[in-house]
Amino acid sequence: MIDPLPSSPRATDRVSTRVLALRSLACGFALSAAVVAGSAHLDAQTFGKHNSNAPVNFGADRMELQDKQKRVVLTGNVDITQEDLRLQAARTTLAYTDAQTVQVQRIDAAGGVVVTRGDQRASGNTAVYDIPRKIITMVGNVALRRGKDTLNGGRLVIDLNTGLSSVDGRSGGAPSGTGGTTTTSSGRVTGTFNVAKKAS
Repeated sequence: MIDPLPSSPRATDRVSTRVLALRSLACGFALSAAVVAGSAHLDAQTFGKHNSNAPVNFGADRMELQDKQKRVVLTGNVDITQEDLRLQAARTTLAYTDAQTVQVQRIDAAGGVVVTRGDQRASGNTAVYDIPRKIITMVGNVALRRGKDTLNGGRLVIDLNTGLSSVDGRSGGAPSGTGGTTTTSSGRVTGTFNVAKKAS
C-alpha cells in the first residue's frame, strides 16, 4: 500500500516514509553455476523466511507524484528496504494501479542499481522488477556477489516463479522504461568460485 499523497506532483526534501507492500522483492543466489556459451544459470534462493507482505520504506532526495500517469518518481540517493532486503539507485519509478487500494505493478531503477540481502549482492546499470510476473531484470555491467564468490555479465534475469536466475554475457540494451544506458560487454560471463580447503 502507498500512504496517502497529494493529487498533484510535488517534491520534498529527503522523503522517508512507508509506501509499499510488495509481494516479492527478493534477490538471493546459491552460486551453483553451469557456465555455457557465454551464459550461466543459477539456482536462486526462495527466501522462505522473508515476509514479502512487510511494509517497504523508502528514502530519496526528491519525490514526485505523477497522479495522472499513476506513478511515483524518486530521485537522488534512492534507498528502498523491505525487512532485510535493500535496493539502492540514483532514480526509481514506481508504476501503480488504484482501483480500490494502491497496488504497485512495476519498479524501474537506473543509475548504479544495487540489491542486497545479507552477504548477497546484485548490481547493474539498470533494473526492472515486474511484480505481477515476478521477474527481476538487471542490465549493464551486471555483477553477483555471494561471500567471496563472484559472477559478472551483461544481463541478469531472476524468475521468482521458477527460482531460476540466468546471466548472459551481452547486455542487449537497457530494459524498456528505465531510461538508462548500458555498456555492451564482450559477450562472456566471467566469475570466481572459491573451493573449500581440505584439512591437511
